[in-house]
Amino acid sequence: MKSQGKIHRKSRAVSPVIATVILVAVAITVAVAVSYWMAGISGQYTKFEKIEIQTAICTLDGSGNWIISIELKNSGSKTATLTNVFVNDVEVDTYGASAPNASTIETSMTTATPFAIKSGEDKIVFVYVGSTYETLSSGTTVNVKIHSAGGMDYIKLVELV
Repeated sequence: MKSQGKIHRKSRAVSPVIATVILVAVAITVAVAVSYWMAGISGQYTKFEKIEIQTAICTLDGSGNWIISIELKNSGSKTATLTNVFVNDVEVDTYGASAPNASTIETSMTTATPFAIKSGEDKIVFVYVGSTYETLSSGTTVNVKIHSAGGMDYIKLVELV
């Protein structure tokens, strides 16, 4: 007499090789996802400012005053805010000037509104050196230093013409 029970089939699990391949594929996928996520997070905290002085050219105006035009480029990944200008380690007298005064050193850079240079942007700063300022004369090399809010100093030596 035949048994009325269910027919039992021999059940088999996934082979160990296939299981290993699946686990490795899942692990690699998770590792790639985590690395992209971490790169995105770290990019937010590792931004930096880097100002490059492209050119610094000195010219004379009609009154014998020197006009130094400094072309700046921000090659960093963060907006740089410039705060001060120094000539021979002395801060300029006036910010936001548009023309030189014979007895002072002034700059076109303003402090009332932040002088910000975005990443990849170029800007020009003018430094006006008066013809009767201290003992400066044609042929003298002056040290122009621009200070940023991030604590960096960008220095250029310029010869007065």
